[in-house]
Amino acid sequence: MDTKKVTIAIGADHAGFEYKELLKEFLKDFNVKDFGTYSSDSADYPDFAHPVASAIEAEEFTLGILVCGSANGVAITANKHQGIRAAICWTEEIAGLARMHNNANVLCIPARFVSEDAAKSITTTFIETEFEGGRHATRVGKISC
Repeated sequence: MDTKKVTIAIGADHAGFEYKELLKEFLKDFNVKDFGTYSSDSADYPDFAHPVASAIEAEEFTLGILVCGSANGVAITANKHQGIRAAICWTEEIAGLARMHNNANVLCIPARFVSEDAAKSITTTFIETEFEGGRHATRVGKISC
């Protein structure tokens, strides 16, 4: 994988802050922009999910990663944006399928439900897996309203 071609927008609320920091270090060979939060103080997930989703929509970044306690809040928020396909992934297999079949462009990690090592492997799978296209492209094309 060419780490210079894949650009990543990342964000988290307070529950995902530590994992976001861990993933930023893990992804140090990539072009990564941190959209916050910048501490473990209580924070509202839409304040970080919207900017990450907007950056993907504007094609400023290839992929997004959002982290919160359950990943539900960030996924719901990101999916309000046209062209965003945010997927909650708690295993490598789910991450791979989200990319292969759904062309997901935002990975949402549930920090309270996966280990640090799992978060890293899920992230790697998400980044390295290509969209299959074909019949899946037809389905993905039907998502937008």
